[in-house]
Parts: sequence; structure tokens; C-alpha cells
Amino acid sequence: MPIIKVIIPAFNEASSIAHVINDIPSIVDEIIVVSNNSTDNTETNAKNAGATVLVEPRKGYGHACLKGMDYIARLDHTQQPDIIVFLDGDYSDYPEELIKIVQPIIQDDIDFVVGARVKSLREKGAMTIPQIFGNWLATTLMTSFFKAKFTDLGPFRAIKYHKLLQLDMEDKTYGWTIEMQLKALKQKLSYTEIPVNYRNRIGTSKVSGTVKGAIFAGVKILGWIFKYSFKA
Repeated sequence: MPIIKVIIPAFNEASSIAHVINDIPSIVDEIIVVSNNSTDNTETNAKNAGATVLVEPRKGYGHACLKGMDYIARLDHTQQPDIIVFLDGDYSDYPEELIKIVQPIIQDDIDFVVGARVKSLREKGAMTIPQIFGNWLATTLMTSFFKAKFTDLGPFRAIKYHKLLQLDMEDKTYGWTIEMQLKALKQKLSYTEIPVNYRNRIGTSKVSGTVKGAIFAGVKILGWIFKYSFKA
């Protein structure tokens, strides 16, 4: 089996983080929870559930993901992973479906896999109207500009570690997922989507649950798309 490590950005997810960790399949080598300036018991609960816990004081989803990647980069080469899985800490995804997410990489040598939150597998209310519209707009623009076949910007995703490094990720906040997909397209990585179940999260979303968060996320997503559409 390949070495698989999971990175979970988490900001005040004390009530959900242990559920997420406990449902991750045993094929995973290490679960890394990055507390993104949490003020509750996220760190304690994650540690008690068996995760490696890092602290990133700078707020921002991308900051947390980059912190996890920096930790992995500093590991001994014998502990370097083959596959990195990104997963949210709010328990909206089904962590046990990680096996489905990594299967195309292991069996078919696909570089990058996105868990697509298709309507038929989505619990009512699990995605807000701004999320649904934002996903539709972003994926429609990616299809128009890059002939992409993405249907979602789902945070539950897996990628070969050396391909992730090759992407040279840089976004610090809301644009992390779209940046990864755009760079995968630009660098001609092989990719696919796997339909995944999606439920109402535990607690309130820090992005789609607020008007400010939804606007900032939308601006970031559109900014990355237009940046790459006009980039040589």
C-alpha cells in the first residue's frame, strides 16, 4: 500500500473533529490536524483522537494547508507520503469514503481526484445557495476557458504528493481549492471526480455561513479563474 497522509484544516471544530478522525480508514499512515487559530478544544480533541496536531496562528484555509505541507516536507524521506488527502474538519464529508477517493490513484495511476458533492448524494441543506451557485459558476468558467470536466470544488480530494509539490501552491485563504484545480489543468495532470455523500456540517460554516465569507470566497475563486485564463 502507498503511504497516505491526511491534512485537515480546522478552525474551532471541537465538536466534530474527533468524529472525522475516528471515521478515517486505517489505510491512512498519519492524520494531521492543523488548528487554524482555534479558540476552543479543537487541538485537545484532535490529539486525544490520535491525530498529529499543528498550530497555524494565521487565519486562512490555505495557510492551514500549507502548514501541513511544510510539516510533511520536513519529515525523514522514509516517511514521505505517496498520496495526500485533504479533508474538512466539520464532518460534512464521510471520511470512510477516503478509500473511494484514493482508488483511482492507486489502481489507475490518476494524479488528482476530487470528491464531487453531487445533488443525489447531498443531504438537504448541506450546501448553501451561494455554494451551489459558486460551484456552478466556477466549473462552468473552467469548462469554457480550459475545457475542464470538473463539476465541483469539493474540499475532499486526493493527489499524488510529488504532483502536489509540482503545483507550487500559494493561496493563503479561500482560493486554495480552485488554485489546485486550475494548476492541475495548466500542468495537464490526469484527474477525475468521484461522487461522494455530503451532509449538514456540525456547527456553522466560517465561509458559506456568513455573507462576508461567501463574498470573499467568490471574489477569490473568480480572481484565480481570470488570472489563469489570461496567463500565458
